[in-house]
Amino acid sequence: MTRTVLPFGPQHPVLPEPLHLTLTIEDEIVKEAIPKLGYVHRGLEKLAEIRDHTQMIQIVERVCGICSTLHAMCYCQGIEALMNVEVPSRAKYLRVVWAEMHRIHSHLLWLGLFADAFGFESLFMQFWRIRERIMDLQEATSGNRVIVSVNVVGGVKRDINKETEKWILETLDKVAREVNQLKTTILDDFTVKQRTVGIGILSKEKAYELGAAGPTLRASGIAQDMRQTGYAAYPELDFSPVIETNGDSYARTVCRFNEIFQAIDLIRQAFAKMPEGELAVKPKGLPKGEVVSRVEQPRGEVLYYLKADGTKFLDRLRIRTPTFANIPPLLDMLPGCDLADVPILILTIDPCISCTER
Repeated sequence: MTRTVLPFGPQHPVLPEPLHLTLTIEDEIVKEAIPKLGYVHRGLEKLAEIRDHTQMIQIVERVCGICSTLHAMCYCQGIEALMNVEVPSRAKYLRVVWAEMHRIHSHLLWLGLFADAFGFESLFMQFWRIRERIMDLQEATSGNRVIVSVNVVGGVKRDINKETEKWILETLDKVAREVNQLKTTILDDFTVKQRTVGIGILSKEKAYELGAAGPTLRASGIAQDMRQTGYAAYPELDFSPVIETNGDSYARTVCRFNEIFQAIDLIRQAFAKMPEGELAVKPKGLPKGEVVSRVEQPRGEVLYYLKADGTKFLDRLRIRTPTFANIPPLLDMLPGCDLADVPILILTIDPCISCTER
């Protein structure tokens, strides 16, 4: 039997990000997958040594545009912990609103790419048409569609008034209806089921052992979500992780669909319980010590390690992104699958290489 070593990526019609794998195949069956990282390495962590800790907020937002507000929130929470800053309650609720809007538009973006991978171009455009509603909300509330610069050390720098709140809730009702209409269109499709059900199975034990994160983890039946740790206003909201148990490509798709509806519900709860009050407090002094900050991005847990020595510059900034965590599980899923299923299977971990190779 002939073995063939085949490069997959970094450029590929299906991949939204330049992921590079070396595949070993036998008769169209994948036997081994080896990743090659570093293709788009940008060295953003090094900038912490020459940009002060407040300037770094704008830099970490650019680690990944799709998760911009969550990168900033994770970073700011770390600095706040080092400086013993208590964030006002209203700011915590507003952080939840922007975080969940990011989750919705990220999952809608992924669902569009997922549909496009099957050749369903009109369905791809429908998902992205719905996503435009969320992008409009982000622009109206933050001044930008993608890089949502609202987080500062001590809170947030923008507010949402009652009129805008009403418009957001009405828009979310439309988004929920439209996504629900498309849910059966893709999940009940024969082609989608043939190429996802039972494909790329990640067992519950392997998901835990290999350190999977986000929907990739929860689709294997593990109810772990960083929002359970109680940051921002999540402790005051009714929340439990969305899980599936089959651990295949189909389960990961269903998990993201259901997380869209959960994110909409969390925004509704946040507005219903949001207190009045100030948006931010002014921190005093400079950060000193070391801390680990963790939040749940759309793709899974992101971890920030911050070390400061009492000056305005950080000694060390280290970022562990969810895609980095999901690459080992991906390498476990690929062996045994058909070569034709590789692009779809890779998409189901929702890879973000700009995050991974920051």
